[in-house]
Amino acid sequence: MILTIDTGNTHTVLGFVDDEMKVVKSFRLPTDVKETDSGYAVKISQLMEITGITADDIEGMIISSVAPSVTGTLAKALKMITGYDPMIVGKLDTGLDITAIPGGMIAPDLEVGAIAVKELYPLPSIVIDMGTATTVTVVDGKGAYIGGAIMPGVKTALKGMVEGTSLLPDIDIEAPDKCIAVDTIPSMQSGLVYGSAGAIDGIIDRFVEEMGEEPASIVCTGGLGRLIGRICRHDMIFDDDLLLKGLYIVWSACKSK
Repeated sequence: MILTIDTGNTHTVLGFVDDEMKVVKSFRLPTDVKETDSGYAVKISQLMEITGITADDIEGMIISSVAPSVTGTLAKALKMITGYDPMIVGKLDTGLDITAIPGGMIAPDLEVGAIAVKELYPLPSIVIDMGTATTVTVVDGKGAYIGGAIMPGVKTALKGMVEGTSLLPDIDIEAPDKCIAVDTIPSMQSGLVYGSAGAIDGIIDRFVEEMGEEPASIVCTGGLGRLIGRICRHDMIFDDDLLLKGLYIVWSACKSK
């Protein structure tokens, strides 16, 4: 079993993935820059104990992180638990073609998502990942990452709106019955949910124009992926475990190097 860890700016997702690339169990922890390595070790050990998974069950570990200050802390925590170091995306040659990108570097989460889509879904593909930021990226027909767009995530947009105004309340993010809302809370929900769906649809349409062809797949993941994606006008494949599967693929490819 492989322990895969996807660390975002807000949450860290831990997935235990078996030899058939099935996510047996996954957990979500807050990404905490103030947490110590021993603190993370205790939390992860407790989660493992709940599931009955022991250190001996873990064949390998791999981390993808967009929070550099947390990456090393997590790596030390995992070593405390298992006795060996995890692989870290960004320090590995994954084989993904990113020659279209100046400098030849992309964020680890984008790299892992592209690798997962390249291996699991028809190409060319558009990948949507809805987290603290929403990313919409493209893997072309040859499996190369060619770029994309980044915009504020839905919760990030809500936070900015609430903190920047005097009368708008903090709300639950859900789709109201109608886009044309009459009260404040449904109006905010409409703007956030339908507005985000419209933005994603618009970006996809522009991507298709620039690509000169329709994507063979549009794959959506992330915490709010299903809520927003099902409202979009484009057909989408929803894969909540896309990055955990991608991490397993990277680990498998790099374990013998």
